Amino acid sequence: MANNPKKSRGLGRGLSALMSDVTPDETGTDAPRRPDLMVPVEHVVPNPDQPRRTFAEEALQELASSIAEKGIIQPLIVRKSPSNSDNYEIVAGERRWRAAQIAKLHEIPVLLREYTDTEVLEVAIIENIQRADLNAVDEATGYRQLMDRFGHTQEQLATALGKSRSHIANFLRLLNLPNEVLDYLVQGQISAGHARALVGHDRAVEIAREIIHRNLSVRETEKLAKQGGAAKPKTKSAPKLKKDADTIQIEKELSATLRMKVSIDHKDGDEGGKMTIGYKSLDELDDLLRALSGG
Repeated sequence: MANNPKKSRGLGRGLSALMSDVTPDETGTDAPRRPDLMVPVEHVVPNPDQPRRTFAEEALQELASSIAEKGIIQPLIVRKSPSNSDNYEIVAGERRWRAAQIAKLHEIPVLLREYTDTEVLEVAIIENIQRADLNAVDEATGYRQLMDRFGHTQEQLATALGKSRSHIANFLRLLNLPNEVLDYLVQGQISAGHARALVGHDRAVEIAREIIHRNLSVRETEKLAKQGGAAKPKTKSAPKLKKDADTIQIEKELSATLRMKVSIDHKDGDEGGKMTIGYKSLDELDDLLRALSGG
């Protein structure tokens, strides 16, 4: 069970047990849960290892208004503070705690759990993944953390989080994109659909810039990516000159005399041309200079 950390649990079962404590909806639209305790707000402290570091001020104000009118519908999940037995450390629900202070609540409802440090971090990540306003990069990072830090597989995440395995896999693939493209995704300048079309593309950054500049749809982006992105101007190489027999014979004679490779480029009908002499060492260059100077 989720409130018994001493019991050994398999990864999949443990993840599901932790999920049962995390309420995705912080606005109170789900059926309310009965709290274990009502705790003075000043005795509740945030988790110092909370992975979420930013809280939108406008959204907090909206939640505070709702809490002032209806109260906190869904209790926070807490554990006894490891550093102060009089306090409770937030496991999930820091946003509600912050909004409660804005609403000037004196007590808040909590569910008391006996989580280990590892489980606290795991639940915090799970709670962040459940946020409705989570961007695709943060969601993908949450999946990656659950896999790398706690050993969960894509199948286990899909089952516990109610997602398809392909959903998990597609979001994880986004983390392979260049940082600049990920920044555009976080800022909302491109969508997750745009980003998926760029995964593995060697010109992902250039195409992302073009998406923003031209306001391309996902379908247009997919087509552009398949075409290789915005076409680069190709420089046409000059056609190779076909040398006549006389020119070839002169090259051979000069090469034999100088003991160096000689190449002559001479267009038919022109008086001028270009002769190239290749040398393999500085000694050969000295020999060539002496030959040309008559030394």
